[in-house]
Amino acid sequence: MGKQGRRMKMVALFLVVLFQCKFLAVAILDPLDFLALQSIRKSLRDLPGSNFFASWDFTSDPCNFAGVYCDSDKVIALNLGDPRAGSPGLTGRIDASIGKLSALAELSIVPGRIYGSLPQSISQLKELRFVAFSRNFISGDIPATLGQLRSLKTLDLSYNQLTGEIPRSIGTLPELTNVILCHNHLSGSVPPFLSQVLSRLDLKHNALTGSLAPDSLPPSLQSLSLSWNQLTGPVDKVLSRLDQLSYLDLSLNQFTGAIPGRLFSFPITNLQLQRNLFSGSVQPADQVTISTIDLSHNRLSGQISPMFSTVQNLYLNNNRFTGQIPASIVDQLLAGDIQILYLQHNYLTGIEINPTADIPVSSSMCLQYNCMVPPVQTPCPLNAGNGKTRPTVQCNEWKG
Repeated sequence: MGKQGRRMKMVALFLVVLFQCKFLAVAILDPLDFLALQSIRKSLRDLPGSNFFASWDFTSDPCNFAGVYCDSDKVIALNLGDPRAGSPGLTGRIDASIGKLSALAELSIVPGRIYGSLPQSISQLKELRFVAFSRNFISGDIPATLGQLRSLKTLDLSYNQLTGEIPRSIGTLPELTNVILCHNHLSGSVPPFLSQVLSRLDLKHNALTGSLAPDSLPPSLQSLSLSWNQLTGPVDKVLSRLDQLSYLDLSLNQFTGAIPGRLFSFPITNLQLQRNLFSGSVQPADQVTISTIDLSHNRLSGQISPMFSTVQNLYLNNNRFTGQIPASIVDQLLAGDIQILYLQHNYLTGIEINPTADIPVSSSMCLQYNCMVPPVQTPCPLNAGNGKTRPTVQCNEWKG
C-alpha cells in the first residue's frame, strides 16, 4: 500500500474512532437523566428573542447543553435560561420528570414566564442544595414535601404568585442559609426556623399574619426582612437574640410593644421599623453607629436620645416624642454629618439653634407640626402637610 493509501486508511480509522467516541458520549449519560432532560425540554420553550435551547440537540452529548452540568453519568446542576441582563427568558411549565435527576444538587430558572405549580417530584431530589425560581409566574402552594430536602441550603422562590402558607416542614431543614420568598401572596404565620446557620430570611410583600415566638428565629440571622405584611405582637424578645443582624426591615406591619435598646448596638447598617404600632421610649445604651434609622409612623414617646446624634439619616417623624431636641443632634446637623433629620408631627417643645444658622445644602431637616414655632424654616417633604405648629390644645392634652 502506498503512502497515500496509508494516509487514507488512518483518516478513515480516525473518523471511526471519533464517531465511536461521540456515540459513547451520548450513551454515557444515565438513561433516566437523558429521558428527564427530553421531557424538561418539551415542557419549556424560548420566549421571542431568546435562544437558550439552541444547543439542546439530543443527537449530541447532553452534558454539553447550555445550563447542564454533569459529574460522570449524572446531571448535577441544571440552570435553565440565559442569566444575562435583558434576556427574555423561558416560558412553559416545570415538568415533573425533573424529579428523576437523582444526583441534582443545583436547580435554577432565571427570570422568565414559567407558570403553573411547583411539581411535588422536586422533593425526590435528596442531593438538592440550591433552588432558585425567582421572577416567574409560578402559582399554587409551596409543597410541604420540600421539607424532605435535608441538604437544602438556599430556597429562592421570590417574585412569583405563590399562595397558601409557608410549610412548617421548611423551617425544620437543618442546613438552610438563605430563604427568599418575598413578593408572593403567601398567608398564615411565619414558621419557626430551626437552622442554626440561617443568615438571610426575606418574606416581605406577602400577606403573613400572626406574631413571632421569642425563639422562632436563630441568632445566626444577618438579614431579616418581614416588611409589607400584617404581622402583629411584640418583637423585643425575638430581636434581642439576633445580635448578628446587619440589615433589619420590619416596616409596614402591626408590631406592638417596645423597641429594645440593645438592638441599636447590633452591627446593623440599615434599620427599618416604620409604620408599625411600636410604643414607649427608645433608649440606646451607647452611641448609635447605624447609618440609616427609620422609626417613623409609630407611637413612640419620651425624649429623643442624644445617642442618635451619630446617625446619618434619622426618621423619627409621626410619633409622640416630647421635650427638647438634643444639642448634640443639632451640632451634627450643622456640621453636615446628619444628612436627613425628620422630626415633624411630634410633640417636641424646643430646639437650640440660631435662626440665622446655615444648614448645609447636603442636609435636610423638618420640624413642622410640633409644640413649638420652628426657629428656622426648612423644606419638608410634601406628605408633612401645611401645618407649621401643632394646635395648643393638643399640646396641653399631651402634657396632661
